[in-house]
Amino acid sequence: MPKTRSLLLAVTVLVAGLGLSACSSKRWCEHDATDTRVSKSYCEKNTPGYEWESDGKKKTKKKTKKH
Repeated sequence: MPKTRSLLLAVTVLVAGLGLSACSSKRWCEHDATDTRVSKSYCEKNTPGYEWESDGKKKTKKKTKKH
C-alpha cells in the first residue's frame, strides 16, 4: 500500500507541475497584418486575421535604413 501512495503522489506532482508550466507563458492577441495588440476577445472568438502570440515565438523584422 505505501508504494501505491508514493507512486500516486509522484504522478500527481508531475501532472500538476506540467499543468502549471503550460499556463505560465504569457500570451496576447494580435492583428496579423499590423502586429498590433488587440483585445483578447478577437482571438477567443476565432476572428479571421487575429491570432494568439506568446513570448516563445520570436518574430524577426527587417530593419529599414534611413538615408
